[in-house]
Amino acid sequence: MIDRKIVKAKIATQFIFLVCGLGIASWAPMVPLAKDRLGLNEADLGLLLLLLGCGALVTMPLSGILISKLGTRKVILGSVLSTALLLPCLLIISDVYIMGAALFAFGCSIGSIDVAMNAHGVQVQNSYGKPIMSSLHGLFSVGGLFGSLGLGFLIKMGLNPVHAAITISTLLVLLLVLQYRNLFNYPTEKEITMKFSHVDEAKAVSSRFQWFNSSVLLLGLMCFIVFLSEGAMLDWSAIFLRDNKNVQPEFSGIGYAAFSVAMAVMRLTGDAIVSKFSSKTVVIAGSIIASLGIFILTLSPWIGLSLAGFILLGVGAANIVPVFFTEGGKIKGLSPAVTIPVITTMGYAGQLAGPALLGFIAHHFSLTIAFEAIALLFIAVALIYKFRKS
Repeated sequence: MIDRKIVKAKIATQFIFLVCGLGIASWAPMVPLAKDRLGLNEADLGLLLLLLGCGALVTMPLSGILISKLGTRKVILGSVLSTALLLPCLLIISDVYIMGAALFAFGCSIGSIDVAMNAHGVQVQNSYGKPIMSSLHGLFSVGGLFGSLGLGFLIKMGLNPVHAAITISTLLVLLLVLQYRNLFNYPTEKEITMKFSHVDEAKAVSSRFQWFNSSVLLLGLMCFIVFLSEGAMLDWSAIFLRDNKNVQPEFSGIGYAAFSVAMAVMRLTGDAIVSKFSSKTVVIAGSIIASLGIFILTLSPWIGLSLAGFILLGVGAANIVPVFFTEGGKIKGLSPAVTIPVITTMGYAGQLAGPALLGFIAHHFSLTIAFEAIALLFIAVALIYKFRKS
């Protein structure tokens, strides 16, 4: 029978994934508002979004150090509180330079949560004895759904945008406070690593210097591509629907919502899917479905069919990353305390920094071509994973 503390830790971890998804997705409907308020074109907006990604990428490697010193629980605490504090600020800043600094800080907070919650999730999964990573990421997608629609809904109900953002921030803090005591708190890398039977203490020490293992980097590269699609939906889907499909601004988050619903459903059932089918089937089939979804959402002249494309993208991409995180935690001779931060950093580089690259493509060509470039990258993931050495 599973220890009650482990069950509570699992539930608490699910809520932290929910909080992270809610926090970052609340930025999605703010993007068109920020673009108009600051008077930016696509390339300028891409540069601004790059600062958000830079903040996350700078913080992610440092988060591993903080976790080893303070423990995952304290890192999660500080990161969620700073995210909640910054979120309303993104709706009131009218100076582009101050906005860039705020987005950099927001990226730092999100990056810290990402590393800490995934490291914590791997720890809990090992203690729990059953696959849980897909369901954890499923709660992140549920948060993405509520975040992408919640702000617009609150505004539609009569709240001004700033008050709506404060309401969401209050919810983030409340969920954190309710679950904080149930989180595990591993204070040292050694203690985290010794939870994994395939890594002994000597390897745990030497593995700190093995960041450039080819298996880790390959998983990280594929994570980059898959997370890039999530970042594209977060930062560009609302603008795509408003400018290319003539969707009203207050409903422009519907594409990301459809994407998030599909991801949430597939990830919440993903542990059973991963157990039934091989990881190769999940990754290859998922990549092909995701690629098809992108082509449909960009080429369709009908908004209904475009939304179906968003759904297919979510269905296909949903369980690819949880497979990569699970495999990263099982690489022989390497500590998960090393592999997970590396894969997380590379993966979230795609989600947080990659969309800036899409801004340049959109500026010089079109946003449609930028999205279709992601579809081709999904095909590359399918081919790489099919022919990679296990």
